[in-house]
Amino acid sequence: MAMPWTAETWPIAAAMIPFPGVLADGQLVQEAAPEIWAEALTQVADAGFSHVDPTDSWLRIADLTPARRAEFLAICADLGLAVPAISTSRRSVIDPEHGAAHLAYCHRVIDTAAELGVGHVSFGFFGPLTPAQIQATWFWTVDGVRNPADPETYRLAVARIRELADHAAQCGVQISLEMYEDTYLGTARDSLRFVQDVDHAAVKLNIDIGNLVRLHRPVEPWAEMIALCAPYAGYWHVKNYYRMEDSTTGQVMTHPAPMLGGTINWRAAIRQALALGFNSPFLVEHYGGDGLSVCAANRDYIRNILSDRTIRHDQDI
Repeated sequence: MAMPWTAETWPIAAAMIPFPGVLADGQLVQEAAPEIWAEALTQVADAGFSHVDPTDSWLRIADLTPARRAEFLAICADLGLAVPAISTSRRSVIDPEHGAAHLAYCHRVIDTAAELGVGHVSFGFFGPLTPAQIQATWFWTVDGVRNPADPETYRLAVARIRELADHAAQCGVQISLEMYEDTYLGTARDSLRFVQDVDHAAVKLNIDIGNLVRLHRPVEPWAEMIALCAPYAGYWHVKNYYRMEDSTTGQVMTHPAPMLGGTINWRAAIRQALALGFNSPFLVEHYGGDGLSVCAANRDYIRNILSDRTIRHDQDI
């Protein structure tokens, strides 16, 4: 198909991860007055964004009452913010304790996306942060919850994603599965295997390779991950990291970076995906510091790539 947007109109959403889900007084954003939501969303709009992903670590819009969801949407409309996608975080449908509840929640996310005319949702198999991860400066430097290696749980994961995919297809919603360490999407090859085993037109990959490049361990080269996974790319979370490897000791250190300056060459990665027909929104993320401002710079960087005159925007891809 032809490219659906221009460089100026391509949906590039702000993630709400720079904003905590729990306020300083201990109140959940989920239970807060709409004025609290408006304060955060105003910052997003003031940073020049026209799109936002509510990101359910901040606010679960699928679990709001219809009246409160309408209030949220009214705030977005007043600020000129559209919602192109809804991302979930740490709501694994194979969680050993909460898997069934998370599955029901993911169905509500799909219903909410359909209700709002949102075309994309992102799901993953990563679990809650451990106490040690919460205490660490960067949570990815500490091992977290791993998906079980047993075939039965893997088959359950495939079956539940197919169930969600059938629902999504009926609603005109596209599912993207987020790549994340120590899950069934923990490497490029694992991700390919899983999406091929699901084998459903409504399911693509959220090739969030920043989640893997940041690990303090050996990982696949970023270019190899893109080459393998770009043909399956859907709604795309993008971020970058500085990755430093000492070949004499094997020590690896990483730190969040702007997309322009980190280890991943995002110009090459995005161009490759575009050549293969990528036609979904982006989500810009960043951890640490003034994450929102870094996200805004990342947005502008992506638009610069999309406006590259050597990309044939009028070709059928």
